[in-house]
Amino acid sequence: MKVAIVPEVEVDSAEIEVQIRGLMLDPVTNMPIVVLKDVASELVLPIWVGVFEANAIALELEKTATPRPMTHDLLRNIARGLNAVVNKVVVSDLREDTFYATIFLQQGDEAVTIDARPSDAIALALRWDCPIYVAKSVLGRSRQNGAEAGVDVNADQLKKWLENLNEDETGGYKM
Repeated sequence: MKVAIVPEVEVDSAEIEVQIRGLMLDPVTNMPIVVLKDVASELVLPIWVGVFEANAIALELEKTATPRPMTHDLLRNIARGLNAVVNKVVVSDLREDTFYATIFLQQGDEAVTIDARPSDAIALALRWDCPIYVAKSVLGRSRQNGAEAGVDVNADQLKKWLENLNEDETGGYKM
């Protein structure tokens, strides 16, 4: 068995490291939301995701074993089988109200980047226990888009809303 050496993660100064603050249902649309929180501040970014992707994230957060590999487990196993390592994932863009992510892998001396949906990238990051980042430009555009849509994006109000969520609302993933 070959063992992959994990190279040091290269962090771009235009990226902010985040952690999952909560996984919850939007009370209006009943769509799952992954709430990402800046590790160094109170800044949060909610990302609406699909039901199956939210389930994949929840399974890993709960460390629930499944009898057979789920899709993201399969992707992790394929990468390991190819002696690749997932170093980090980045929510890298926001275009037309759609978030984009990039998965950064290392296979030997070759760095590989793969376009992904943020929900898939986050589910994979959890399985690799690697850092999750958000591009600063995405945070700026998400606030701007919310303001243009008439959504009150006051950071203090959002923070209060998140802090007042109970475990039923966040799926028990308060951090």
